[in-house]
Amino acid sequence: MGKLKVLSADKVCSILIRHGFEKVRQKGSHIIMQKKVVDSTITVPVPNHDEIKIGTLRSIVRQSQISIVEFQ
Repeated sequence: MGKLKVLSADKVCSILIRHGFEKVRQKGSHIIMQKKVVDSTITVPVPNHDEIKIGTLRSIVRQSQISIVEFQ
């Protein structure tokens, strides 16, 4: 994986929305984003913070199955 920059929850959610995800609910400080695919659903929790830690962002990239280039 390449170098990631620090992003806010709003920016991460907007990237996910551009790739077909929807905000389905928010419980506490986590926004739950989902995308329906052929036989299943991809669910990605996004912490609602001004700055998401790099390790957490890498996990979001991996779970969402979106290219890391979109998050750089």
